Amino acid sequence: MPHPGRRKVAAVFVWAWLLPAPQRAQQNPLPALRIAGNTTTIELAPVLLAANGLYAGPVTVINGGIPNLMRGEVDAATNAETQLLRQSVEDPGLRVILTEAESFYRIVARRSAGIRSVKDLRGKKIAIAANTSAHYYLVKSLALAGIPEDAVTVVPTTPITRMSTALKNREVDAIAIWEPESELAVAALGPDAIVLQDRSVYRELFNLQTSTKVLNDPAKRSALVQFVKALLTASARLRDRPKESWPLLSTKLSYPEALIASSWPNLRYAGSIVPDLLDVMTEEEVWVAKEKDRRPRTREQLATLIDRSILDEAKGRVAR
Repeated sequence: MPHPGRRKVAAVFVWAWLLPAPQRAQQNPLPALRIAGNTTTIELAPVLLAANGLYAGPVTVINGGIPNLMRGEVDAATNAETQLLRQSVEDPGLRVILTEAESFYRIVARRSAGIRSVKDLRGKKIAIAANTSAHYYLVKSLALAGIPEDAVTVVPTTPITRMSTALKNREVDAIAIWEPESELAVAALGPDAIVLQDRSVYRELFNLQTSTKVLNDPAKRSALVQFVKALLTASARLRDRPKESWPLLSTKLSYPEALIASSWPNLRYAGSIVPDLLDVMTEEEVWVAKEKDRRPRTREQLATLIDRSILDEAKGRVAR
């Protein structure tokens, strides 16, 4: 005959799992997470969706990026692989745990400046965000057209929301930037706009990064697994039913839904670590290293910056 105490324990166990999901979540709360991301970029969409109820715990999303993570202000941060390459020299404990978005950049130029192709950019003024993935896209595009980097005048422009105005006012001849600023530039120029885009040249890999310090904290690690699981769900929604999310993104990013919709074809949300991430990082490292006049790291050294374990665990939980 079962011991009365055992029957009581078993009854409590069954009762707990018969509770509605919100009450179970209260009994086993997930730690609060803080995520840094550029809140002017549409690439942040999966994080915004995940933080809007897909993750069972509390999430705070602040405007920022990897520097916030390095200072210990957040548990994870989004940025292009370019910033990971720049910042990981100072903090080698940074780790990519998911490619949150892929962004296909565009160069928007004025036809009235005599620009019909990338070759016509020689001698022109081009607005950029210096030392960013968009800057790298411009350099790669120029190189493919046989134009050295110093054959154009780059004009670092901040805030980037001034770029479309600068282009329209003829302060520059072209801009190279991410969405939605490139789409705003197209709208600002109207018939005078020409869009130069070669998706085979480069696309930004907008990653979610954390640190080995966070990964070594069991509670935070478990929370990140659940957050990445929520990101996978968010990515699927963005791929399959994007229009449903545009009202939320419009509110969070302060962009009209129509602007988000017109920018959307230049973004992709795979919800994975893209297979060529290390290839892209290895090639780009050569360009990034020039900024500080340092020796580029090897492929083997860069491989340590990618941690697939969180994604693997999140996918395992998704499959159950």
